[in-house]
Amino acid sequence: MNNHYRKFSLVIVVLSILLGSANAQEQPGVRERAQMLLNQYSYANAATLIQKLVDKDNPRLKDLENLALCYRNMNDFEAAETWYSRVIAMPESSAINLLYYGEMLKANLKYAEAKKVFSDYSAKVGLTPQVALQLAGCDSAITWMANPLPYQIRNETGVNTPLSEFSAYPMGKLVYFTGEPENKGLNRTYGWTGNSFLKIYASMSDMEHNLTNPVVIKSGLNDAPFHQGPLVSDKSQTVFYVTRTYTGSEGEVGKAGKRKYKTSNLELYIYTKNKQTGTYQVQPFAYNKPKEYSVGHASLSSDEKTLYFVSDMPGTLGGTDIWYSDLQSDGTWGKPINVGPSVNTAGNEMFPSVSETGTLYFSTDGLPGMGGLDIFSSKGNKSNWTKAVNLRYPVNSAADDFAFFTTGPTPDGITGYLASNRKGGQGSDDIYTFNYSRPKIILALRGVAFNKKTQERLSDVTVTLSKDGSGIVAKKINEQDGTFFFQLDKESDYKVLGTKIKFYADSAMLTTKGLTKSDTLYAELRLEPLFEEGKTLRLANIHYDFDKDNIRADAAKILNELVRTMRDNPTLEIELASHTDSRGVDIYNLDLSQRRARSVVNYLVSRGIARSRMTAKGYGETRLLNRCSNGASCSAAEHQQNRRTEFTILKY
Repeated sequence: MNNHYRKFSLVIVVLSILLGSANAQEQPGVRERAQMLLNQYSYANAATLIQKLVDKDNPRLKDLENLALCYRNMNDFEAAETWYSRVIAMPESSAINLLYYGEMLKANLKYAEAKKVFSDYSAKVGLTPQVALQLAGCDSAITWMANPLPYQIRNETGVNTPLSEFSAYPMGKLVYFTGEPENKGLNRTYGWTGNSFLKIYASMSDMEHNLTNPVVIKSGLNDAPFHQGPLVSDKSQTVFYVTRTYTGSEGEVGKAGKRKYKTSNLELYIYTKNKQTGTYQVQPFAYNKPKEYSVGHASLSSDEKTLYFVSDMPGTLGGTDIWYSDLQSDGTWGKPINVGPSVNTAGNEMFPSVSETGTLYFSTDGLPGMGGLDIFSSKGNKSNWTKAVNLRYPVNSAADDFAFFTTGPTPDGITGYLASNRKGGQGSDDIYTFNYSRPKIILALRGVAFNKKTQERLSDVTVTLSKDGSGIVAKKINEQDGTFFFQLDKESDYKVLGTKIKFYADSAMLTTKGLTKSDTLYAELRLEPLFEEGKTLRLANIHYDFDKDNIRADAAKILNELVRTMRDNPTLEIELASHTDSRGVDIYNLDLSQRRARSVVNYLVSRGIARSRMTAKGYGETRLLNRCSNGASCSAAEHQQNRRTEFTILKY
């Protein structure tokens, strides 16, 4: 089932696995247990088992495909990309795997690489409309990321969790949003994810639109047993339009492998509040038909006489479309009308919102975009709209971006909220604040990339700028003279990273905190060539807990760069070496370093690198870099210099 459509439906897993009775009597093997978990959509547990099946010299294609599928559905696109790179390298691999690989490259902001893979897919099966859309999106995304618009995007960490939060809607002094409550075994759960059913929350908001103190609202707005939300209201905060999941027993039954699932459609409900008693009169929207189609994601026009919503009712142009109903003289809503092809496409349109100025904002996967759902805008009303315009980067990303809602104009632009499951967030779907404004002071970064060995300027380097330890701000290929340039925001920490095939990446850290006037910062990136056999490169800041050999989270982030280097250079073979300082018993240090080196290899294997390309070697204290041998009096810093992890190129 399409991941985007799952944002507009509820999948309840039916507890009936269609296995033969004879098989039920047998103890299944690893592959059979993994398939059972796949049938149950338990991708994380399935991946753990499949890892054992592929950690060999000649793994089965189907096992590699299933492992890539697991990571794709877990939204671990980095790992999925690596596994698909191995899948497509197998001669018997189907052309469809090129399409999946291209989608993962695109999800990881590798638009130029994705474009090549999509073109390879087209050469095999022909240029389908889906691939033409992907190619156009790649071309646009490359331009947009190199020239980001002046939006400030901030993750609302005061309300976001590892679960899902989205559709922030201001109402008076509060902001209402939809989220998954933490499941402590007390709540009913959504079968597809195992998380609690969505509920409506309220949060405080300060002058800067920071959201804090979220609580599940206790009023009748959360009266449904399944998913509840999103929500919008009229200006008097008396009439609320709430999306709910149909609670009846009928539903569309589908089949995935040997497992059945039931799709329960969505309905729109109208809650009218009695301000004296605080109770609600609840009635379904007149055009709900949950046994046939979904209705939800409501938005009112500024004059409150037109209700926009999303549905896949008959007459829909694609998967889901935006429709509208006019308010009648008797207070009822008129027959739904499709807003038309200026907005609706053969894909899925969702999450409409209409600003005070009459601009329609919505998300779709049916127009060229950066990733999954992209946010677009159009001007007009009812079924008369201008051509939809992509809001570009950084409003849009390689992930799903949706639920764009403006809170008011500023002298230079607009402010509001959006939702996204982009990299650098707190977990699944997160709420972000956006602010479109021109900076009062101009801050910039100018840099140069060099070949570390020859000291010559290096061109065709992919330079990525990340902000505040989270998401990517901009990405571009540097100039032929090795230079690159980015605009910066004030009071922010940045990391700039340079990568190039046949080179090991380099990065630099910088900050604009404390700068009170316009300035241009400078950075140099020195990339080490990889093609020299016998060359040794040190992996900085690979730390272990005392007397432990497990890979810590901070070390994993550094090792992921080595994973990318190994993936992007498929002929590279290395020795991974671990070293200790001289403290402790010599033979124990040798064993500890061997275990640590093996842990590094195991980590890279778990991220998709073939074990045959790596050798683990622990040297203990036999290769000290300084005078700090047994009995020498040395500082902690001197001992730290000897505790290191390195890799040596064996073959390229």
